Amino acid sequence: MVEQARVTFIGHIETPYQDLDACPRNVDSQGPICHLVIEPRFQEGLFGLHGGQQILILYWLGEAERTTLQQQSRSSGEWAGVFALRSPNRPNPIGAATLPIETFEKGRIGVRGLDCLDGTPLIDIKPAMPAERD
Repeated sequence: MVEQARVTFIGHIETPYQDLDACPRNVDSQGPICHLVIEPRFQEGLFGLHGGQQILILYWLGEAERTTLQQQSRSSGEWAGVFALRSPNRPNPIGAATLPIETFEKGRIGVRGLDCLDGTPLIDIKPAMPAERD
């Protein structure tokens, strides 16, 4: 089993949230505009994306507690393992959101309602795939 991996951040996220108390507890597609700011060396990789497209956004929640494996759900109050919750507190604090592109200009993608602090490192962007149905 591989114990270590290397992640290259492709940019950062601009949000209106400067501290954890102000940060929302979950993604809100009606929330404020946030910007994915892509480093110049990765901007060529944006080719083919377009406004209105649903994208999967992966980001690093660096303020998270990485040793917690169970915690109380904020919504139900019941205890659950971190893999059953959307909590940022987990062994690999990776945030994920699927949102439509609101704005798209050179090296900047605008989306609504991310749940992370201003300056959060951006891991990756992928086109969102709809779930297959039988």
